[in-house]
Amino acid sequence: MDSPLLEMGKKMEMIKFFLVGLSILLGCTQAADHGHESSGGRRRLAAAPNLPVPITLLTSAVNKGAVCIDGTPPAYHMDPGFGAGKNKWIIDLEGGGWCDSVGGCLYRKASRLGSSNLMSKQMYFAGILSSSPVDNPDFYNWNRVMIRYCDGASFAGEGYDARNGLYFRGQRIFNAAIQYFLSIGMASADQVLLTGTSAGALAVMLHCDQFSAFFAGRSTTVKCLADAGLFLDAVDVSGGRTLRSYYGRVIATHGVAPNLPKSCTARLDATSCFFPQNIIGSINTPIFLLNAAYDTWQIRESLAPNVADHNGAWRACKSNRLACDASQIKILQAFRGQMVATVQGFSGSKHSNGFFINSCFIHGQSENHATWNANGSPAIQNKDIGKSVGDWYFGRAEVKAIDCPYPCDNTCHHDI
Repeated sequence: MDSPLLEMGKKMEMIKFFLVGLSILLGCTQAADHGHESSGGRRRLAAAPNLPVPITLLTSAVNKGAVCIDGTPPAYHMDPGFGAGKNKWIIDLEGGGWCDSVGGCLYRKASRLGSSNLMSKQMYFAGILSSSPVDNPDFYNWNRVMIRYCDGASFAGEGYDARNGLYFRGQRIFNAAIQYFLSIGMASADQVLLTGTSAGALAVMLHCDQFSAFFAGRSTTVKCLADAGLFLDAVDVSGGRTLRSYYGRVIATHGVAPNLPKSCTARLDATSCFFPQNIIGSINTPIFLLNAAYDTWQIRESLAPNVADHNGAWRACKSNRLACDASQIKILQAFRGQMVATVQGFSGSKHSNGFFINSCFIHGQSENHATWNANGSPAIQNKDIGKSVGDWYFGRAEVKAIDCPYPCDNTCHHDI
């Protein structure tokens, strides 16, 4: 579920800054420990703008049983803060779907989404994680961390399948990682932001108050940002609920239920409490929802999945929005209506919450250079995404923005 634009952005960044990067590398002192946790909480020097950020294995987490699906240590990438941002932190939870069965998790076990042995050894940070003051003026000099995703249940599972050697330890990974960053300086942070995209955004919503609780009794400003995580409990084109059935299997496979928000499970079943629409209203920590009203992953996998599209009528529409006929556009507008109604109900729950729902066909916008804060990035009422999130986080303005229906917005970066 990584955004195609995110992957494209990473490749473009590599090409664009190759020559500049060579000259910077010649004069840049940067730690080269790519394989092990920093000893004694030693922090790496900040990477130069648009240079790769190396991976670190959180080996101390293994003793706590906090491991990936295959039993390898969890991992993260960290670009330390500098200047005025030395005491401010962004913790980003990587996305990447879920696995809902033993077979699916065995497949995932043999990939970067289930094993830290198979993860790339470096990553290019972009969007809200960028170290460029031009592209990311509000957060560029913060401590920016991406916690890699390797548990398959939005950092919320707790279980072990001994027969198949599958570890479902997402909740332990989340706890161990946050405790580690607290131990190396985040405990004294002035400001922190928990963020994530897609399955990582769902993890943010599930863990936002848990994250805030780590700072209880401190004066730290704690907020959360969920990008492309507003997965709706929608009726699909055949009248079924494909995503609800899928989520039910994820919860059962990973043992997620005990780790779901108690404010929700006290009144609803566990599957319902994996859907953001049933939990966002009771999150106490200030949270910002960033989502496209025509979320392309949800169109493909929830609204019109192949199992519900019996005659393939949606195949062309799912690949190209311009191929959608009038009846399909009507269904898409109803889907948007459900999302708008969800955030409007959420908006009244807390003055300190915010949202930005644009009418674009895309999945994930905060980790991409083109859709975060570059010239021509998506905007609502002339305010782009990066500026909107910054205004909300720092209290410069209230941000509760809902775009007009497609096709009115000509600032979108569509991915279909």
